[in-house]
Amino acid sequence: MHIAGFNPNSFVDYPDNIAAVVFISGCNLDCWYCHNKWILKSKDNYSEEAVFERIRKNKDFLDAVVISGGEPTLANTDELIAFIKKIKELGLKVKLDTNGTNYEVLLKLLPLLDYVAMDIKAPLDKYGEISPINPIQINNIQQSIGLLINNIECEFRTTFVSTLSIEDIFCIAETIKGCKNYYIQQYVPIEEYKEIKAHPPEYLRNVCKALNEKGYPCELRGI
Repeated sequence: MHIAGFNPNSFVDYPDNIAAVVFISGCNLDCWYCHNKWILKSKDNYSEEAVFERIRKNKDFLDAVVISGGEPTLANTDELIAFIKKIKELGLKVKLDTNGTNYEVLLKLLPLLDYVAMDIKAPLDKYGEISPINPIQINNIQQSIGLLINNIECEFRTTFVSTLSIEDIFCIAETIKGCKNYYIQQYVPIEEYKEIKAHPPEYLRNVCKALNEKGYPCELRGI
């Protein structure tokens, strides 16, 4: 399992919990606005043993460990399961960040997880506008949405880039209807696409308000 990054403590990656964050390299999407592109091809490699030892030493000050990426479900599944089990044996919770494209792996991991955050990049028929990698396993994404809503505490989140409209956000909200936690995240421009400006904060607030008024629970992040 290739660990490309490690944060020994975070107050923002797991709601209401202090968590260590483990970043697994590699991703099967290539979202143009991604701020973690360095993880996709990172040659940095943190020793699993060293990372776990740091978690073990800090466990009295932690509530959980977040396994993020990249896309962590691309890691060797047996190695990932073994790593999660070691964390659980310390009495810590485990949160997984995922794009939901590896439904079968997510299904195997679910009994070991306490919380899952799944990114919804766009309406399902517009994923190709966000990530040029094809084919994107839309059916897997749909199955993952249903799996999470019905079986575990979870959240869904969308980075509201300015190429998405309010109609797109409503389409996403309908796709994840039944979820308790949907977060719209502010897009932060990156150097490569600095000409693409972010939606004004007031616009995001109005979209979030409109969603809530229509019965789609929604909150904002990053503004």
